[in-house]
Amino acid sequence: MNWDQLQLKPRIISAVQRAHLKSFREVLVFSEPDLQKMTGLSRPDVQELLHAAAAACRTRQPITALQLQRGECRRLESGLRLGTGCPVLDQLLRGGLPVGGVTELAGESGAGKTQLGLQLCLSVQYPVEHGGLSAGALYICTEDPFPIRRLQQLISEQTLLRSDVPPSLIGRLRFSDNIYLEHAADLDSLQVCLSRRAALLLAQGRVRLVVVDSVAALFRCEFQPGDWLERNKQLLTVSSMVHHLSHEFTTPVLCINQVTDVFHQPESSSSSPSSSVSPALGLAWANQVTVRLMMRRLQATVSRGDQSSALRRLEVVFAPHLARGSRNVAVWREGLRGFGPGSGSIWT
Repeated sequence: MNWDQLQLKPRIISAVQRAHLKSFREVLVFSEPDLQKMTGLSRPDVQELLHAAAAACRTRQPITALQLQRGECRRLESGLRLGTGCPVLDQLLRGGLPVGGVTELAGESGAGKTQLGLQLCLSVQYPVEHGGLSAGALYICTEDPFPIRRLQQLISEQTLLRSDVPPSLIGRLRFSDNIYLEHAADLDSLQVCLSRRAALLLAQGRVRLVVVDSVAALFRCEFQPGDWLERNKQLLTVSSMVHHLSHEFTTPVLCINQVTDVFHQPESSSSSPSSSVSPALGLAWANQVTVRLMMRRLQATVSRGDQSSALRRLEVVFAPHLARGSRNVAVWREGLRGFGPGSGSIWT
């Protein structure tokens, strides 16, 4: 790595070389205090180094608010969304998933994350006027086998879920032919899939949605607690790849994530510790996602006709264009539906 490319002061370059930092991206992995300890540089020098390294890694110039207002950035396709196939959820998400960014969907096992991922793989195939993007989907599995039987059931029930779409249009769509499956057993396989196969399918216009299910599985099985530095490097590499795909091809990327338990110390010594769940992979990953959604499985059940489902709740944790909010949802034969009072469902 030629550090002279950054046009830094000679003393900064010498300090970086003495610390054996070999790349711009490696510099960005460390915090400002860590870099000060490693290099012996002052805080202003470290800030200059970080700004220069970030600029060197940036593939495009930043977009200003004035450019957005004037509509001078074509690649963002302002307002374009991928609908979920459910009006209640689309209302919560202001139309659906944004096409230019990475959306994380986190939740416990059985919360309904994969159900929503499958539903989006079908929704993306509809025309834009019906909430789709007129293309297929790439589904990357990293742990469990792909639920092909559930997908076939969702396809057979599309006329019930999508009553807003003419049945003749649904009948013309060959849903299963436009969902491409990949299984990544390790991080190397995932990176090859994202950099080669996903990029090729997107460039050919065959797909317009990428789903990674799940992003945490490979990091949890390949790294020990002491390997946090290497883990963060690999995490930034994967996040850089999915962001590149999203922005280069104006494509929504959905990363399904697991959760981890967080224990809270009570203020009173007589009280028992409480716990909650938080998305896995910590702050390093949280800073890489554009939209964070949480799916929670609640204690109640809901019934409709001869069907019953555990009650779920989809929550918006953060997003640049959304307020925090939530909707109750249930998983039926035809797919995931949000509901509320007057929906015809019975809570128990």
